[in-house]
Amino acid sequence: MEYFLELFFGGLTRGSIYALIALGYTMVYGIIELINFAHGEIYMIGAFTGLIVAGVLGAMGFPTFAILVLAVVVAVIYSAAYGFTIEKIAYKPLRGAPRLSPLISAIGMSIFLQNYVMLAQTSDFLPFPSLIPEFEVPGLNGIISSSELVIVVTTALVCIGLTLFIKFGKLGKAMRATAQNRKMAQLVGINVNTVISATFVIGSSLAAVGGVLIASHIGQINYYIGFIAGIKAFTAAVLGGIGSIPGAMLGALILGWTEAFATGYVSSDYEDVFAFALLVLILIFRPAGIMGKQPTQKV
Repeated sequence: MEYFLELFFGGLTRGSIYALIALGYTMVYGIIELINFAHGEIYMIGAFTGLIVAGVLGAMGFPTFAILVLAVVVAVIYSAAYGFTIEKIAYKPLRGAPRLSPLISAIGMSIFLQNYVMLAQTSDFLPFPSLIPEFEVPGLNGIISSSELVIVVTTALVCIGLTLFIKFGKLGKAMRATAQNRKMAQLVGINVNTVISATFVIGSSLAAVGGVLIASHIGQINYYIGFIAGIKAFTAAVLGGIGSIPGAMLGALILGWTEAFATGYVSSDYEDVFAFALLVLILIFRPAGIMGKQPTQKV
């Protein structure tokens, strides 16, 4: 039973990180129906920003918790700026173009950012300091670590906050209106360009939070982590029903648990096989994903 619980919480941790990234995919798709393949690289840039901030503040003698908070804050700001800029450079000029054009632009931007970071930093794995304080989890000591608990709780709070923002916030309501009908949203006075930019900024900020937390948990990063995590998060978004925020969260958790239990009870070699086999099965029986047909759940 203890081993089962370890796998359960391990899968929950994986799923939490996938959820933070998948929300960016699903929000952008919900607004402009674009698969932003450069989103995984924003997650990677957030992790590298956290590493640089942690290095500087660590050398200045800041306490670990303060370093963690400031690393997350700076990574969010820096990644949000990247997300905003990418939308203006790579996607806005292609609005109205055939759907294949922005897709190719997204792939090109992804490759550009990977190589940009590789040249600016290194292609080797870099050690990332453990920024999350270690403490015992009452009743679950040895089953879930403090860093896993912080990741899960942080993701839960972020998801709740985002849901409330989308449902009750003025900008959130504008995002939902734009997702339902962009032209009608413009007619009622909504600045669609602002809404789209805000969507990229919010999605990039969430990815940056995930990048810093998982880098601190795993202890190493390199320029390629965004590609792998991005593919998994995109899979989670599709699994849950891309365009649906609850669907992205649910898909991420299912994917995380699938990988964790496949690794624990079968073999780590089959981790990706089980994950993508599950995706294929879901799409065969529900082509829109698990929650893809619930319009009230869209952005």
